[in-house]
Amino acid sequence: MLGWVYDIFIQNGLSESTAQRLSLVVDFIVVLLIGLAVRYVLNIILVRIVHAYAKRTKTVWDDALIDTHVFERIVHFVPLLLLYGFSGEFSGIETYVVRITNVLIVLNLVYVMSAILNAGESIYRTYPVSRRRPIKGYIQIIQLLIWILGIIIAVATLLDKSPWLFVSGIGAMTAVLMLVFRDSILGFVAGVQLTTNDMVRIGDWIEMPKYDADGEITEITLNTVKVQNWDKTITMLPAYSLISDSFRNWRGMQDSGGRRIKRSIHIDVTSVGFCTEEMLDSYEDIGLIQEYVKTRRAEVASYNENGKIDTSVPINGRRMTNIGTFRAYIAAYLQNHPDINHAMTTMVRQLAPDTHGLPLEIYAFTNTTAWLRYEGIQSDIFDHIMAAAPIFGIRIHQYPSSQDIRSSQDVLASGALSGLESRKR
Repeated sequence: MLGWVYDIFIQNGLSESTAQRLSLVVDFIVVLLIGLAVRYVLNIILVRIVHAYAKRTKTVWDDALIDTHVFERIVHFVPLLLLYGFSGEFSGIETYVVRITNVLIVLNLVYVMSAILNAGESIYRTYPVSRRRPIKGYIQIIQLLIWILGIIIAVATLLDKSPWLFVSGIGAMTAVLMLVFRDSILGFVAGVQLTTNDMVRIGDWIEMPKYDADGEITEITLNTVKVQNWDKTITMLPAYSLISDSFRNWRGMQDSGGRRIKRSIHIDVTSVGFCTEEMLDSYEDIGLIQEYVKTRRAEVASYNENGKIDTSVPINGRRMTNIGTFRAYIAAYLQNHPDINHAMTTMVRQLAPDTHGLPLEIYAFTNTTAWLRYEGIQSDIFDHIMAAAPIFGIRIHQYPSSQDIRSSQDVLASGALSGLESRKR
């Protein structure tokens, strides 16, 4: 191509063979530099024009192609094709130049195809169905197969052998491939099962104590599932662990539209007792249970009167208790609460007494699944319940605090002093 370079080398006293070799090197470098210069110009002019046009459009696909650098990778073909076109000028090394150029073209083609697949996955993520059916794992499988095929073709081209020769040898390397790609194979199988059975989606909140995972799934790939925990840390789970191990998915709660409240307060059993007439009179002034108290009071009186029961003894016949009335009040309070989902189960029940007292459990569902709102509703409910308990003569049980112990000691000490003074008198 550059014959004058060869003439210069001859004029400077170099042998014909040496001059020919050096001129080939110079020709190769010149062609390569021209290709790189053209690529640089295209990057500046063409790619920037495409980027500017894409920013003005409202479509998503062109932005995805830009974000995955598809156009920049396509421009890489320019120096390679230029080198391939001038390969006939490199007599003596033409075969090697063609082989190397073909290998680079194949690898860059694989590179471009991989970028296009990434762009397709980015476009797919803009649709709501992507949260239920993520395809990133499948895209990675296709990319892996493309790279394996590209490497086989590149090696076959470099060694001037048929690609089928290498493909036929893969059967003998199956065991090795199974070991090398074990995680990918397990991840692919797990991904198919997770997607087919709709076990997890992007955006699901899962709990997996074995891996300290407690948060929202942000990404599902071939080998891993990315979870952003409630404290903003990131946990990477092996994809197949969601098949082999148990985990909790909170999607059912989110889809139901209600979040469960299941919490108990412990009642001091020594504060439980029968209601007196004065207590019942005061309860009739409470709006939420006014009708309940009247109806229940008349029912109990009718029963005792018809049975000719001696009510002078408190345990004879039927009587209303403060704990039962308090339980009825809580149930009425929940039924009239604006933030409780009344289409779902609402219940107030007693559990078995234990060393902490008598557990009175509230079982209900809020009409929101938002965590902050849910915690506020739950706290407001129990604030009211604990404040209302003394009105029914109910005491909330708790372990003695240091202040309780000091108060008891002060009472004992004052009693002892009073006893000593009375003896002195």
